[in-house]
Amino acid sequence: MANAVIMPRQGQSVESCIITEWKKNVGDTVKKGDILFSYETDKSSFDEAAEVEGTLLKIFAEAGDEVPCLDTVCIIGAEGEDISSLIPAGAESKNEKPETEKESKQEEPKTTTVVSAPEATGEVKSGERLKISPRARALVIKTNADLSFVSPTGPDGRIIERDIQAALDAGHTVSALVSENQLAGKIEKPTEKAETPAVFTTAPTSAPAPVSDYTDEKMTQIRKVISRSMHTSLTELAQLTLNTSFDASALVALRAKLKANGEALGLANITYNDMILFAVAKTLATGKYKALNANLIDNGETMRYFNGVHLGVAVDTDRGLMVPTVFDSQKLTLNDLAKTTKTLITDCQSGKVNPDVLRGASFTVSNIGPTGIESFTPVINPPQTAILGVCSLTKRVKEKDGAPVFYPCIPLSLTIDHRAVDGAPAAKFLSDLVKNLESFDLLLTK
Repeated sequence: MANAVIMPRQGQSVESCIITEWKKNVGDTVKKGDILFSYETDKSSFDEAAEVEGTLLKIFAEAGDEVPCLDTVCIIGAEGEDISSLIPAGAESKNEKPETEKESKQEEPKTTTVVSAPEATGEVKSGERLKISPRARALVIKTNADLSFVSPTGPDGRIIERDIQAALDAGHTVSALVSENQLAGKIEKPTEKAETPAVFTTAPTSAPAPVSDYTDEKMTQIRKVISRSMHTSLTELAQLTLNTSFDASALVALRAKLKANGEALGLANITYNDMILFAVAKTLATGKYKALNANLIDNGETMRYFNGVHLGVAVDTDRGLMVPTVFDSQKLTLNDLAKTTKTLITDCQSGKVNPDVLRGASFTVSNIGPTGIESFTPVINPPQTAILGVCSLTKRVKEKDGAPVFYPCIPLSLTIDHRAVDGAPAAKFLSDLVKNLESFDLLLTK
C-alpha cells in the first residue's frame, strides 16, 4: 500500500519548512529508517526518515522549495501501484527526466551566443485567492514587490519567498497601496513592457579564464533571520548600554567546591554562566524591574510584562547565533537550571532544537567571556527591552586593609531600550545583580 510522506511540523510556531537536500531519488528503493530528505526551519535543521519500505514513486518539491507543514512531499509504494488518490491537487512530480532530454541535442554555435532577457510570465491571476507562503507574504509587505511579475514555483502553484526575491532582484516594485491590493488578489498586469534588447556575446578564442580571488555564497536561512533581527534592533530601538563589574570571589570559591565534590553528589557541571543566569533570574523575579523583564510590542505602543522570568541564552553555533529560552527560570534550582541550559545548548549546536524554544524570551543573557573579551555592547533581541552581556573573568586590583590586593572580576554590560526603560532603574538593577553575585551563597538560600 502506498504512503504519502508529509512535511513534519517542528513546533507549533512553524508554518513551513525549506527542503535543503534530497537523499533519495525517484525510483530508489527505500527501507525503514533511510533518510529521505533534509529540511530546515528558520533556525533548525532536520532529517526525515522513512517509516515504511518500498520504492520512492513521486517527489513533489525540490531542494530549495518552501513547503507548508503537513503538505505531501513524496510518495512511497510499490512500482506500478495506483497512487492517484495520494497526489496533491495541481502538484507536479519532480526529479523525473522529461522526454525532451532523451532526444539528441543539436550542436550549438561556438562563436556567437544570443541571450535574450526573460519576460515575466504573469502567472498570478487577478481575482483568484492568492496562494502565498507566510514568509513570502512578509517579504511582500516589507518590500512592496510587484506580484504581477511573480511566477509561482512552490507546490500547487504557491508563491514562495524565492519567487518574491526574484521579482525584487529584477527591480519590480510598486507602491504600498498597490502592494496591499495585490495581496488581496487584485492583480493588475503591466500595460506595457519595455523591450529588452538581445545581448550578443562572442566566445573567447585563446584567452585564459579569469581567476577570481573570492567566493560568492548565498546566505543561509538562519543568517538571514539574524540579519533582519539585528538590523531591526539597531534601526528601530533606542539602545543605551551601561557597564559595571563585580567581584567574582564567591563564584570562584563555589565553582572550586563543585568541581571537587559535584560529581559525587550527582550535580551537573555548574559553570560561572549558570550562576550568573541563576542570579539574573532571581533578581528579575523580585518584580522591582518589570520593565526589563518585558517585551515592547505593537510598534512601541504596548508593554507586555511577564510574571515569570523566561531567560534567553545566547548560543554560538556553526550555523549562527541561536537564543533558546529557559521558561520560568526563577522556579529552578541552580542544578536544574544548569541541566536545562546544557540540554538547550546541545540541541542548538546539533541543529535539532525545537523551534518553539527559540521564541518567547523576556530577557536575554549573552556570555562571550570564554573568548577573552573584556567589554562589548550586546544588541537587544526585539521585542525584548534589555540584554545582559557577560565578559571574561579577569584579575583586577582593589584596596583591602590599606593594601592593594588582586581579585577575580567579571565585567557586565546591560543594553536597554530607552523607549521602555530609563537609565536609573537599569542602573539599580545592575547594582542589585552585583550584590547578589558577590554574596551568591546567600542568594542560594532565598
